[in-house]
Amino acid sequence: CCQTAIPNGMYYYEVGFDSRFNTSQTWRSTGRCSYATLMEATEFNFSTAYINSTKLIDTYAGGAPMVLDWALRDVESCVTAKRNETGNYACLSRNSVCVNSINGEGYFCNCSHGYEGNPYLPDPDGCHGVVVGFFVLMIIAFCGHMIIQRRKLNKIKQEYFRQHGGLLLFESMKSEKGLAFTVFTEVELIHATNNFDKSRIIGQGGHGTVYKGIIKDNMTVAIKRCALIDERQKKEFGQEMLILSQINHKNIVKLLGCCLEVEVPMLVYEFIPNGTLFELIHGKNRGLQISFNTLLRIAHEAAEGLHFLHSYASPPILHGDVKTANILLDENYMAKVTDFGASILAPSDKEQFVTIVQGTCGYLDPEYMQTCQLTDKSDVYSFGVIILEILTGQMPLKLEGPAIQKSLSSVFLSAMKENNLDSVLLSHIKGQETMELIRGLAELAKQCLDMCGTNRPSMKEITDELGRLRKLSLHPWVQVDTEMETESLLSGPSTIYSGLEIEASSTGYLGDERENLPMNPGSTYYAR
Repeated sequence: CCQTAIPNGMYYYEVGFDSRFNTSQTWRSTGRCSYATLMEATEFNFSTAYINSTKLIDTYAGGAPMVLDWALRDVESCVTAKRNETGNYACLSRNSVCVNSINGEGYFCNCSHGYEGNPYLPDPDGCHGVVVGFFVLMIIAFCGHMIIQRRKLNKIKQEYFRQHGGLLLFESMKSEKGLAFTVFTEVELIHATNNFDKSRIIGQGGHGTVYKGIIKDNMTVAIKRCALIDERQKKEFGQEMLILSQINHKNIVKLLGCCLEVEVPMLVYEFIPNGTLFELIHGKNRGLQISFNTLLRIAHEAAEGLHFLHSYASPPILHGDVKTANILLDENYMAKVTDFGASILAPSDKEQFVTIVQGTCGYLDPEYMQTCQLTDKSDVYSFGVIILEILTGQMPLKLEGPAIQKSLSSVFLSAMKENNLDSVLLSHIKGQETMELIRGLAELAKQCLDMCGTNRPSMKEITDELGRLRKLSLHPWVQVDTEMETESLLSGPSTIYSGLEIEASSTGYLGDERENLPMNPGSTYYAR
């Protein structure tokens, strides 16, 4: 038994056995056998057991590890290969290097440092930069990831759109020709608000944040990002949006469109520039010294808007968060009711209850808080608090002081009970207006604040009463007879204007209600 190493420079190797030598005497137990194997030196460890057995064969029955050393042998070295005029130089990739064989003549090719691939192939199939390849793979992986994520995002957006009633909205928009309502994309509203920049915020509340935005055609709008809504509201959202989009009343903020492809919907309203009634009474605009007549007019217009929601919307809409902060003022200081975040469609089932009482402390209907049932009379109660703010100039709720003095409505009702209305009135109102007007307005507020909802007036009755009181405010020297006024409305073509019945023989100009009526030349006016 023997072994030998293969020396360098050997291109050919063959093993043979001498047929004249009889091995049968040596291998009596195993029979006649002679064998040899070529294998990697570092993997072979000699054992004396190989002499009298077939252990070596058994150990490497599946094959023995072997090292192949090869090179291009047709030339002596790289230098010779490169100047070979036959053009058979094998390192074809530009990013390859030629290496002389260390085992005899010849050469082989490797990729340059920082490159991987096959140096024997021409580019672009040869050696590639490892870093570049890595970045290419990263870019491909990133693009693939983005495509997958975009598909997931689109799927999520479609699901949000479906949850919020977008399909219902689109179907209704198709059937309602001429419906001026736009379904915006999230990208459009992000662009309109400069990615919802903080400098664009014009209002914040429990139901969301309102941003000033500029949409196409340089139109200024108010964009509201709603707060989280529950599953019930998601189901009704599309239907409510459809109803609100069709409401066209001068005293209700117009809903121009919405975005439904986000988790919480965004609403797009017309932009109202002059702040809120709250700011006019309590806040930054109270220094404008707005007359009591104007405040009364704003209250009357807000009542007309709420009366429209209760009586003419189909189905009726209950606002749910009536307060001075939700009465906006346009460029002419006309009232615009806004913020329908707490609104619901009037339930057909009288036993339908809300799961969470929503609204603003100081304005909340006590009956609503006890029964969890929002009704039109809940809005009436809140409107009664608005009347108190106009009469007293005080906030609806104070955080300090005795418990009974924290609530404006409690203080007012106590004063009315003690026949001490003067104690809560603004001082300048007493000098400006007649006590008949003030007591009439106070009595209306008292009826609105009745603890029993069924005893409160409807928004129509409130609107009518405010209209009557405005006539007293504008023309206190005119004693309005309701029966005569009704008869005159039914008798013929005459115009009731601010408590005066005016008959005109030709078209005349009627001035602002806060000013005297100008007499237009060529016209005849009769006032009685």
